Amino acid sequence: MLSVPQALDRLDAALAAARTAGADAADALYVGDGSTSVSVRLGKLEDIGRSEGEEVGIRVFVGQRSASVSSSDLSVDALATAATRAVAMARLAPEDPWAGLAPADRLLQGVAPDLDIDDGGDPSAEQLRDRAMAAEDAARAVAGVTNSEGGGGSAGRVVTALATSTGFRGGKRSTSYGCSASVLAGEGGDMQRDYAWHSSRHFSDLEDAAIIGRRAGERAVRRLNPIKLETSQLPIIFDPRVGSTLIGHLVGAITGSAITRGTSFLKDALGTAVFGSHITIIDDPLRPRGLRSRGFDGEGLPVQRSALVDRGLLTGWLLDAASARQLGLQPTGHAARGTSGPPGAGASNLHLEPGSDTPQALMAGVKRGFYVTELIGMGVNGLTGDYSRGASGFLIEDGEITVPVAEVTIAGNLKDMFKALMPANDLQFRHASNVPTLRIDGMTVAGA
Repeated sequence: MLSVPQALDRLDAALAAARTAGADAADALYVGDGSTSVSVRLGKLEDIGRSEGEEVGIRVFVGQRSASVSSSDLSVDALATAATRAVAMARLAPEDPWAGLAPADRLLQGVAPDLDIDDGGDPSAEQLRDRAMAAEDAARAVAGVTNSEGGGGSAGRVVTALATSTGFRGGKRSTSYGCSASVLAGEGGDMQRDYAWHSSRHFSDLEDAAIIGRRAGERAVRRLNPIKLETSQLPIIFDPRVGSTLIGHLVGAITGSAITRGTSFLKDALGTAVFGSHITIIDDPLRPRGLRSRGFDGEGLPVQRSALVDRGLLTGWLLDAASARQLGLQPTGHAARGTSGPPGAGASNLHLEPGSDTPQALMAGVKRGFYVTELIGMGVNGLTGDYSRGASGFLIEDGEITVPVAEVTIAGNLKDMFKALMPANDLQFRHASNVPTLRIDGMTVAGA
């Protein structure tokens, strides 16, 4: 794997070759990664895997025509050949009036901020194995757990670098670590599965393996002997581990590509109240040690903390340079890309700001409701906002979580769901997208 300076030197050579071949503009992206993963099952080592890869993606422009190529051969000669091939392809491509690099006057100037996303560590396979073993052992020790799908430990490092013919040069190194356990409770046809996991940028921030495992075991046992619910309209409480999918649907609806194509249920909602006035949703690419932290976007623009939803109001779209041109706006620093094609747009570290009530207070007035801990399937229509997903969780009776529930469907429309959403005060920063416990009244539960 190359260092950032080494990668930038290769990218400079690729850009020089593209200009020599006749490109009017170009950019190049390097991604190198290496990861180790260990899995165990029933107290025995099951698998150790190591993967490494490097690739450079080159994008060139000839007038309003563009093409992209990628190469895993990083020699200077191979990159020059790839750049020349990209220029030849671009000359044959259709014209795109919106294509082009990000405006030069908007590129990040100076050094990108240090976000503390590389701890310099390199844990051994033995250390990862011990964590995986500890997680699975703790899960299997929970009374009622009868089998295991295994425990896991992982460690990885990624180096990325971006250079453009307009003068941007930048890169970053990041580390990531994970630990998980997945077990089954019960016997025969009544078995139930659940899991727990945690990821972090620093090895020292990774949650204790025994805590992860015990959580997985307790979750599986709690799901034993589930009931089904009759079809009715009920208040729904989303556990934080699944509630984050709701802001994922928001992000998908406000990306530039969805707006320019007119395929978003929020395409006419800019500046309007999409949520209640008590809801603010933050995108923060500059959060130290964040799982999606970055000092610049996929086109070399600076990034900043912003409110995607500010006291209920939708503040703007997530725009790369091409979608911004098409909409007559400026790019927002949300470009995201890989080595094989042009940028799109996406969010970074997301969170929905907490409310004032505890989860218990949020449930206190619920005579009969459904506490959702797992969602199944992808039944969301991005054009209309219609929402229908399989779900499992627990019945709420008189404000208390009682018996487990399985094999039901919850349905509604995201426009109505967003307006009805109420957050508790239990926000924790554990994932790339974080929300507190959420309540939505008036959804349909379809059961037996």
